[in-house]
Amino acid sequence: PERKGSVKLYVKRVFITDDCEHLVPSWLRFLRGVIDSEDLPLNVSRELLQNNTVLARIKAGVTSRVINALTEKAEKDTEAYAVFWEAFGPVLKEGLYEDFEHREKLTKLVRFRSTAGDDLVSLDEYIGRMKESQEAIYYIAGDDMDAIQRSPQLEGFRAKGIEVLLMNDPIDEFWVPTVGVYETKPFKSVTRGGDDLDKIKDADAPEETKQTEEEAKGMDALVALIKLELGEAVQDVRSSSRLTDSAVCLVAGENDLDMNLQRLLKQQGQLTAITPRVLELNPKHALITGLAAKAAESGAADTLKDAAHLLLDQARIIEGEPVTDPAAYAKRMSHIMTAAFGG
Repeated sequence: PERKGSVKLYVKRVFITDDCEHLVPSWLRFLRGVIDSEDLPLNVSRELLQNNTVLARIKAGVTSRVINALTEKAEKDTEAYAVFWEAFGPVLKEGLYEDFEHREKLTKLVRFRSTAGDDLVSLDEYIGRMKESQEAIYYIAGDDMDAIQRSPQLEGFRAKGIEVLLMNDPIDEFWVPTVGVYETKPFKSVTRGGDDLDKIKDADAPEETKQTEEEAKGMDALVALIKLELGEAVQDVRSSSRLTDSAVCLVAGENDLDMNLQRLLKQQGQLTAITPRVLELNPKHALITGLAAKAAESGAADTLKDAAHLLLDQARIIEGEPVTDPAAYAKRMSHIMTAAFGG
């Protein structure tokens, strides 16, 4: 953000300045070039440039021409545009947050990595591949692309063939809620509650088997015991449809800030504490089904105390976050292992 622009202003071929912040918007600061005007006075001052209508028209004209040139490049030479996007995409996305006037055209220029493959995709391409009953544009945001791709929150979406956009630029957490909707489709983070996976049908996915009444009761009992044990450490505990391989994961509440945004704001000192998350359990995972069976036995509350805290710590570790009490975590792990292996 501190980088200065590289566009020089000339008036009637006389150099005036190479440091004019009103010449092009900050989200085009990667531009290099020369603008020569016949309509500005040669003795134009720095103060006059700030509120000059001619300069405002020049800025609007240059911005439109650059957007049009990029749009043409994106349509006619996708490989060259992909190279450009990898270099300057994060800067261009600042315009989505800052510039309402050009937001619609800029949204057409945005490209993403996704769970559908290695190629960059546009929002139009994403919408063209959406499932018939899918109502939202799903995305996940984080710091590291490899870590994002391993996120347990993606498991259920992958299983149903639902494409998810992968975002790892800090600006993504700010422009997405600002834009909110694209072509009537709202953006929705997969790390927030209410994933709506049960409503989205996939003809290629295997038919899901329903839980027996006994299994459902066991899960209800397990959820209630874990919720009671963890108390205010979690916002809620519930069975999840978004998990297929992992036993647990954390998600933000439906009305809370996205988890990655909370981490960013906390790092910047703009948030004092992270809101307690929702702990989701995979009812088909062997560990969870075993614990659910245990929850139906007498005295289960005492037996499952350590397990409840270990599940929460496991979910935190998966998110790349530290456990709140390492000593207690180690003690509980030793206790569980001792019970399992004797000694």
